[in-house]
Amino acid sequence: MKLVVFETKSEIAKLVSTIIIETIKENQKLVLGLATGSSPIDTYDLLIKDYQKNHTDWSQVTTFNLDEYVGLAPEHKKSYRYFMNEQLFNKINIKKENTYVPNGLGNVTANAQAYEKLLVEKGPINLQILGIGTNGHIAFNEPGTSGDSKTHVVDLTTATIEANKRFFASVKDVPTKAITMGVDSILQAQAIILIADGQAKAQAIYELVHGKITPDYPCSYLQAHDNVMVIIDSAAASLLKPPTIQPKN
Repeated sequence: MKLVVFETKSEIAKLVSTIIIETIKENQKLVLGLATGSSPIDTYDLLIKDYQKNHTDWSQVTTFNLDEYVGLAPEHKKSYRYFMNEQLFNKINIKKENTYVPNGLGNVTANAQAYEKLLVEKGPINLQILGIGTNGHIAFNEPGTSGDSKTHVVDLTTATIEANKRFFASVKDVPTKAITMGVDSILQAQAIILIADGQAKAQAIYELVHGKITPDYPCSYLQAHDNVMVIIDSAAASLLKPPTIQPKN
């Protein structure tokens, strides 16, 4: 596991976007795993700016998103499909038919199985971008999730619902279930980058880096992967021993 600690969130986005861009240039048929939430937004902004300025070609890239809320249609403004379209896909030359997000409507158990099948057929994911929850979840794999889990339907914990209520009008509007790639699904990626910022993520980052591998902190399963880069700010690194801040260029 490689650890990179910066002073600011903007430095995280700069490095992650640079890695993605360079990886696309090396492999135009890249299979890229993507995350939603607040953590990757700055990265997506930089990817859009790069496309506008340098015309990096996304036309052969395939993407898989980690998860989707159960009960939200793709056009719902709080769905992760809508989020990805607005935050990235609509502003680069990626083909929408090559962008995959779980279907949160209908028979969601069957949808989860179908998504896992797609991952196998079109994968492996070459580069997976991850965030992390305050309780150590990766994607929506909540504490207690097995390390051999595949794409599945989950009940969101109270902590996750509380953390996500800022994106909704009220906590009552936050869905209570989601479809998510499983832990094992994520670990099939050839390379993984996990990003985090803020003091609220410090305990989860500590467990990721220094803790034992346990379902209590699903992020800890990443210790078993041989190509993980953790890119965080100094606040998220505050419990590590010792945090090392990268010098500014």
